[in-house]
Amino acid sequence: MDYAGALAYLDDHASYDTTGRIDSPTLDRIARLVAAMGDPQLSYPTIHVTGTNGKGSTAQMITKLLMAHGLSVGTYTSPHLQSINERIARNGEPISDEEFGEQIGAIADLELVAGVRPSYFEAVTAAAFRWFADEAVDVAVIEVGLLGRWDATNVVDAQVAVITNIGMDHNEFAGPTKEDIAREKAGIIKPGSAVVIGETEPELVDIFLAAGGASSLVRGEQFDVLENQLALGGRLVDLRTPTTVYSEVFVPLHGRHQADNAVVALTAVEAFFAAPVADDILREGFAAVTMPGRFEVMGRQPLIIVDGAHNPAGADMVSDVFFEDFDPAGMRYLVVGCLRSRDPSEMLAALRADEFDVVLTCTAPSPRGLPARELTIAAEALGCDEVIECSTVEQACARAVKLAGADDAVLVTGSLYVVGAARPALKVLLP
Repeated sequence: MDYAGALAYLDDHASYDTTGRIDSPTLDRIARLVAAMGDPQLSYPTIHVTGTNGKGSTAQMITKLLMAHGLSVGTYTSPHLQSINERIARNGEPISDEEFGEQIGAIADLELVAGVRPSYFEAVTAAAFRWFADEAVDVAVIEVGLLGRWDATNVVDAQVAVITNIGMDHNEFAGPTKEDIAREKAGIIKPGSAVVIGETEPELVDIFLAAGGASSLVRGEQFDVLENQLALGGRLVDLRTPTTVYSEVFVPLHGRHQADNAVVALTAVEAFFAAPVADDILREGFAAVTMPGRFEVMGRQPLIIVDGAHNPAGADMVSDVFFEDFDPAGMRYLVVGCLRSRDPSEMLAALRADEFDVVLTCTAPSPRGLPARELTIAAEALGCDEVIECSTVEQACARAVKLAGADDAVLVTGSLYVVGAARPALKVLLP
């Protein structure tokens, strides 16, 4: 199967139920599919990452630290920004179009053998597992797509299970409390897993401690961030793990929260090796971390930042970083679009939209995109000074760039779909 055929196959298998609905939970389809391939996901050790926010950054940090040890690392993440190939990578390089087509073709051939019709997410997940086995990776870093227990990735047997944090998200599938969400995420913990818990709320920590892992490490107890300072291009941090205090480590990502992700990632790697990380390897690994679409600076004059904050907790983080780390002196422009599953008033309040001089609303480029009109109504109700409604992300970006002067700042956010469309548009618009 060629690349175009693979995309057509996935489109034919696409639905909103991409990771396994919680109202009819099952791992049967993905389990039968990988069993028909000989369970490739069990042929290499795995670090499995879940959490409400920070999964992507933590997975990338873990990947770079493992690569700095000289290992061949497969990384599976979701969603993607611009190309689905981004979801499946080896040593940071996305799978090629040719290899992607070959792997999806193999999954398509297995439908009859396995006797199942996989969802879009299940098919891509199975393809990733198969490719990592074909490439003989030394270790795979697997990011959960949705919650954990019934996620298609949960056919792995994780040597290390990582929980970044717990917030209110995906309440259409789990809830209504954080405890309910924590129980679903705790489903990735296997009897042999070393469990790294970035969450600190005692009631939630207890849920993970009771989930049956072989050992557990809790932020604030066995590991923590000791110092977290703003630095040019990122953060300068001191990190304490169960074995070592690492001082003045540069993390090239924006936002105070990235120090939390860094110490979780470092502790996970220590747990994987059951040993400290050498100082030179630590610094090499963190220095190599990049996160397109996560507080990514696209331009300087004016300052233009894109971030795929996709829920209120993420929106709250990005607004804090924007106002506190960058403290723009000129006019502030917010380009925002989100999905129907989000409460627009809640998202805009978390983004502190009323503190921007101009809010430009747009419809996220997804079948689940919330119409720009609804965001406009919510922004006006919040008391935003000036609201400009645009039909597309590209139009909103073009309008913001045209309006912004050299001392001004533009923040593009609200959904990874918005950021995925904004990045190529901004690259054309900016000199």
